[in-house]
Amino acid sequence: MPPETPEAGGRGRRDGDAELGNVLSLATPFFGVVFIGFFCGKLLKYPEDGLRWMNFFIVYVALPSMFFKLISEAPIEQLTNWRYVLITVACSFTMFVICFGVGLFATGNKADSTIAAVAGAYGNVGYMGPGIALAALGQGGVVPAALITVTDTVLFFTLVPFLMAVTGGRRESFGRTAAYVVRRIVTHPFNVATALGIFAASIGFKPHASLDATLVFLKNAAAPCALFTLGVTVALRPLQRVPTELPALMAVKLFLHPAVVWVAMSWGGDFGREWTLTAVLLASLPPALNVFVLAGQYRVYVERASSAVLLGTILSVASVTGLLWLITEGGMPYDLFP
Repeated sequence: MPPETPEAGGRGRRDGDAELGNVLSLATPFFGVVFIGFFCGKLLKYPEDGLRWMNFFIVYVALPSMFFKLISEAPIEQLTNWRYVLITVACSFTMFVICFGVGLFATGNKADSTIAAVAGAYGNVGYMGPGIALAALGQGGVVPAALITVTDTVLFFTLVPFLMAVTGGRRESFGRTAAYVVRRIVTHPFNVATALGIFAASIGFKPHASLDATLVFLKNAAAPCALFTLGVTVALRPLQRVPTELPALMAVKLFLHPAVVWVAMSWGGDFGREWTLTAVLLASLPPALNVFVLAGQYRVYVERASSAVLLGTILSVASVTGLLWLITEGGMPYDLFP
């Protein structure tokens, strides 16, 4: 018996090292590319205007290609899981309301509070979501990740213009605001690509080999380009100070949001391991770069929005990596109420 003890201990250490290596192999490409972009942005200090074409490529070409490719290949019945969509949207909206209250308490300004609420509720689902779900949960995480990305985009691009109109951030009539919101939703490239993907899945469309190869090529470029651009963008906006409300917003975004989604998914029914944990994983992602874009568009909360994106991304290295470890090593039951 005694001779076997060191060997068993050695196996335990080797297994632990293998588990840690598996988690790092999932997390490092995502956060590593962000920090490569951050380092390049700090080192070279090129003007931010140089990112315009890169952002255009990401938002209008690469990510839509990825959404179309992934959704068009999914079974059509998976794309109409409305109960799943309603639960994830309800959770995101709840976080928005909580963070709006936090922002209002800290700033006393409704327009600032609107952007603060986006920072605490809108994760980086577009840039990081589908890729990290695919890496952690396999092909089964692709469709739910795409659905969450689209529905969150619709939710926040609906809420913000209306709230800005009400609070004075955008002084236009209700009709003009409604038309603006509808136009943004209908023409958003993520939503267009998703609609086309659903249509393609419904009719069984299979693209020609040359078109399919192009879509695959663009799909593979989406995540690296998006994450590198995120890193550069954050580097060009250094953290001046930590706003008083930011710790609370980050606690909601990185910890409360995934916890609420986990409970809600378990309570709402058995969606399966991949779908449930995809929702939890995407809820844990740091604030989206769109938070800063919206702040700049309405010229409110700009510096604080930049701080939220930077600090949230840094903190998420630990929080998201920890969640990936729980997911990949089986330490997290997908259903709390079996």
